[in-house]
Amino acid sequence: MKLVQTNKAPSAIGPYSQAVVANGMVFTSGQIALTPEGIMLENDVVIQTKQVLKNLQAVLEEAGASIQSVIKTTIFLDSMDDFVTVNEIYAEAFGSHKPARSTVAVKTLPKNALVEIDAIALVK
Repeated sequence: MKLVQTNKAPSAIGPYSQAVVANGMVFTSGQIALTPEGIMLENDVVIQTKQVLKNLQAVLEEAGASIQSVIKTTIFLDSMDDFVTVNEIYAEAFGSHKPARSTVAVKTLPKNALVEIDAIALVK
C-alpha cells in the first residue's frame, strides 16, 4: 500500500491521505474546491466543479493514473439543482470515457463546498 501526496492539489484537511494505491488501483479521497494553497474558491458551482476536477486529476497523476483510467466516481452535491451544470463540466473533463458513477445530494460538505468528487482508478 502506498499513500499519495502531491502539492498540485490541496493537502488533506483531516486525518486522511489524498489517495491510496493498493493492488494496482488508486482510491482517491473526495476533492473539494480548495486550491493547492488551501484557499476555498467562491460559491459558484461552475468554478468549484472545475477546480475539483483539476484537483482530482493532479492526485490521480501523482498516483500513476489518469482521468482515462478511472473506473468509478462518486459525486456529492450540496443541491441536486446543480446536477445538470456539474454533469456538463464532468462530461467535458472525461470526454468519451464514461466510468461508473453515483451522484448524491448531501446536507453539507466540508468547508461548505457545493461539490465533492472521489474516484477509483487503475494505475498504469
